[in-house]
Amino acid sequence: MRACRVSLQPGIRAAIATLPVVFLLSSLVNGFGIGLAAFLFLGIALWQWRASRAVLVRDWPALRLVVLAFAAYAAYALFLHLARATGWNTVEAPLRMLLALAIVPVLRVAQLDARPWWHGACAGALAAAALAAWERWGAGFERAGGFLNPIVFGNLALVLVLVGLASLLDPRVRRHWWWPAAAALAGAAASLLSGSRGGWLALPPAFLLLWTQRRHIPRVVPGGLALAIGALVVLAYAVPATGVRARVEVGLSDLRLYVDGNPLPTSLSIRLELWKAAGMLASERPLAGIDTAAYKAQMRAWIAEGRLSPAVFAPPEPPHLHNDALQALVTRGLPGLACWLAIILVPLCWFGRRLRHAASGEQAAPALAGLLVVVSYAMAGLSEVMFWSMKASLLYAMLVFAFMACCLQAADPPRR
Repeated sequence: MRACRVSLQPGIRAAIATLPVVFLLSSLVNGFGIGLAAFLFLGIALWQWRASRAVLVRDWPALRLVVLAFAAYAAYALFLHLARATGWNTVEAPLRMLLALAIVPVLRVAQLDARPWWHGACAGALAAAALAAWERWGAGFERAGGFLNPIVFGNLALVLVLVGLASLLDPRVRRHWWWPAAAALAGAAASLLSGSRGGWLALPPAFLLLWTQRRHIPRVVPGGLALAIGALVVLAYAVPATGVRARVEVGLSDLRLYVDGNPLPTSLSIRLELWKAAGMLASERPLAGIDTAAYKAQMRAWIAEGRLSPAVFAPPEPPHLHNDALQALVTRGLPGLACWLAIILVPLCWFGRRLRHAASGEQAAPALAGLLVVVSYAMAGLSEVMFWSMKASLLYAMLVFAFMACCLQAADPPRR
């Protein structure tokens, strides 16, 4: 593939290079950073429309399957919006996720590699840890959450951790290994202080993927980081002020209560009853699905009939079904589930193929980062609806398209 030869003034290119850093630095510590960054990337792409269009045409063979997956996701959401006359909020996130494609031509026209994303992810993880520590011990919050739901905050902190760790494959970053290592510990601490547990399911496959790339990094790195994060978890559990021990004890208590048949609503029993309800709803409307208001009305009817436990509506009432796949299946039917699976599986295969064929650590690093983003969202989505949050949805699409652009840039021949 020929490299893009469009040149920008050095000042403009430098300004664009700061966007990934500022974007990820601010992503978890304010309420507008993710949305503002998305608009800025879109604005730059429109401003440089001719160059952006040329880049998209040139890169289309490599981009098309992933773009079509996001397009199908947005198109089906728009179709349901029109068919059901639902609120605009049901289609806004999918459309904005598709528009995140603007990141690709901006990064390609500016000929930026992945280094600004490495710096941004590490800075973002450190900032998230600082905010989480202040909320936990300064403001006295039971769970840190920043400007997000605590579960989503904790899960996204781990996403930044894994992106930072992927940078260790890049030989230009490896000599400063202490920077992503410190960020990994900070982001893990932020997640622990949030009380989130589901996102940690991504760590075993993440470290396995890191191990497969050990030819690009010292062998001690994956094991050393795993031990360091394990020590952090033990320390956090041992210190009552972190709140980690209390969350673990609550989880074990919830499990014992559920096994004993206790009807009291707990975090575990609520999720299990929600998933049971999701199975019942999906069996009745497998193709068309049912909107949120209607499925909650049906669940209340089943509670009245004794077919469902009242735990599903224990205050505060869960806004969703606490599982991404089940949420897509129930509210959008089998076509909606297929569209959701597409935005997970198609990027997963895209980055996996790039990682297998990477000839150097510089090429492997952005492929691994993109793969870890997808794996993190997929694993976190087992116990939470990550795509319920506008910020989490937009961050996913932006990171997927950003690391696709970085992979393509790394594969381009050097300029003469």
